[in-house]
Amino acid sequence: MGGGGQPPMMGSGAMPGMAGMQMMHAMTDRTFLTMMIPHHESAIRMSRAILKTTRDPQVKAWATAIVAEQQREITQMQGLLKGLGGPATGMDAGMMTMEGMMPASGPRSTNPDVAFVQEMIPHHGMAVMMATHLLMQTTNPVMQKLGRDIITAQTDEIYAFQQFLNTVR
Repeated sequence: MGGGGQPPMMGSGAMPGMAGMQMMHAMTDRTFLTMMIPHHESAIRMSRAILKTTRDPQVKAWATAIVAEQQREITQMQGLLKGLGGPATGMDAGMMTMEGMMPASGPRSTNPDVAFVQEMIPHHGMAVMMATHLLMQTTNPVMQKLGRDIITAQTDEIYAFQQFLNTVR
């Protein structure tokens, strides 16, 4: 320990205290929320688009559920984000819209229902990765539950989507 009971200096600054640690975790929470809201909005747009054309009852059920669940989560995340001071700043437009962050995938089906499911798998996969990162960083129990809920719901849907694709290929 340094003089006066202070923690030793590390690098160019002092070790963060409790307030600093809380601020670092809040920034992680803010960043997650700032990025996840447009990510969910993208899934809602994709789902609303397929709802206009699909005749497949399973695809219709999935798209309807995605719209309802992710809109509910957006509302929750907007409230949480407001409590954290609003969206994180300094993020470029590509980051905010998740452009370029989707994993590369193979050719898409010409069947719109199958293409929707094929597109939702990597989309959900990205949300799972983001939520997993959140769980590794946050100490906020509300954010931990949100991250776990996203992981659970979207991995369950990825599994169901894969099973669907196994039957239509």
